[in-house]
Amino acid sequence: MSQQITHPITSEILQSALSYPIYRQLIDQLLASGKTSGTNHSEANINYTKMNVARMKRVEKTGKVSSEMEALVKSIQEPQVWVVITEAWCGDASQNIPYLAKLAELNSNIDLKLIFRDEHPEVMDQYLTEGARSIPKLIALSQDLSEELFTWGPRPKFLQDRLKAYKLDPQGVSSKEFSEGTYLWYAKDKNQAIEKELMEVISQYQEMLW
Repeated sequence: MSQQITHPITSEILQSALSYPIYRQLIDQLLASGKTSGTNHSEANINYTKMNVARMKRVEKTGKVSSEMEALVKSIQEPQVWVVITEAWCGDASQNIPYLAKLAELNSNIDLKLIFRDEHPEVMDQYLTEGARSIPKLIALSQDLSEELFTWGPRPKFLQDRLKAYKLDPQGVSSKEFSEGTYLWYAKDKNQAIEKELMEVISQYQEMLW
């Protein structure tokens, strides 16, 4: 829903935000230096980042936007800034951000910008999910940053509900097994869930303009 807001996303923050191609290049540069984004450069996080690069390449190569979604995105007539809070080691980010980039490519009115969570806690803390700093988080704003148009994230509803249930009762499933199940779901879903959810929020916003 479009609304007048007071939020921490300033023009200064956006000046240092990254386009998707630059984001991808930066991740490659970090890995080449034995690092990832954020403050935790553990071997585990670096390995997650390496796997995420492969996942992003897969979505970039095989990800599809339906004709219905393409038409909806192309119908956006007012300039918007799509700000995504992310980190390179985040598995959900690697599955969903390349799809968002595909949408932004369809309409020059959409300016996709990425910022790192750990560099902007003042932004992240305004967009918590059930009290957690979950990413990726998309915040769509008017070009002058005066209106929040809609938000999405950090993951499709099915996965969010699945994660919530797992935290309440793991039922003997290890965290590794749970993560593997998540990636298998993404591979089978092929961005259909995020597309459906974004179609809903974008359509709701568009209807308010008519």
